[in-house]
Amino acid sequence: MPTVDPRLARALGRQQHGDSVARRTGRSLRRMTASAAQDVAEETRIAQELQQPVTTGRVIAVTSIRGGVGKSTVSALLGRTFNHYRHDPVLTLEADGALGTLPVRMGAESVRWACADLAGILEPSMQLTDVTGYLVPVTDGGWLLPASRGRVGAPLDMRTYRTVTLALRRYFAVTVVDCESLPGVVARTAMDTAHARVIVAPTTAEGVNGTRQVLDWLGQLPHSALATTVVALTANSPDLILDAKEAAAHLREAGVTVVTVPYDRHLAGGGPIRTDLLGRSTRDAAVRLAAEAMRRATRTR
Repeated sequence: MPTVDPRLARALGRQQHGDSVARRTGRSLRRMTASAAQDVAEETRIAQELQQPVTTGRVIAVTSIRGGVGKSTVSALLGRTFNHYRHDPVLTLEADGALGTLPVRMGAESVRWACADLAGILEPSMQLTDVTGYLVPVTDGGWLLPASRGRVGAPLDMRTYRTVTLALRRYFAVTVVDCESLPGVVARTAMDTAHARVIVAPTTAEGVNGTRQVLDWLGQLPHSALATTVVALTANSPDLILDAKEAAAHLREAGVTVVTVPYDRHLAGGGPIRTDLLGRSTRDAAVRLAAEAMRRATRTR
């Protein structure tokens, strides 16, 4: 089934670059005077973080306190970033059955199999090539498993989620899970069992306040999850009322790292994400966020 109605796909038109021409020109001039050695050293360090070898598959769960804040967009950015840097299989899994946007953001033209379908046929004897036959190949590398086939249906249940993620860890070095919003049952299960967590917080007063409450809850769990949690502070508008630096500082007080994902014209337009059209600051933020998540994922069991 197509992920986007062909008539709507035509309406998308030509996608914009995340940065305006003026901003791209200004950045090019600044880069000419920047320290090339420092840039290379930082890029090498981050690449090493992202390419850390793993003995068992790492699961990174992405969630938020409500929908519409960029959770699936952040999941897609993470999946594409890991696909770019790693040389082993990477999976982006949708665990939000509410007709999520992950397949569209990942550039999937159509889907045939969903989580519930795969849960009923996975067997220990299957090889990677057997499993990938049921997945959606991502254009620039990696694989996608949607939560539904583009129809309104029963939400993903906890048993199906656990069955699929535990089985697929054998085949994929990194699995990015686009969860439902909290306090959904699957989201809470994913947050509790994942190797690392990314909480997407919008740069609004209620968004930051609600995310801080979630962080305080995580800190009270028997095995505090804060040490393996990163917050992605997203901007869905170029004109923010809330001070982003103050918002990030408030969240850091809970004991987590905060990575700010700036407003990006390409992301704001919706549709498939093309990494070549992302603003430079957005690409840098996605790489930093992925590196922070991977660092935490490799600390745990």
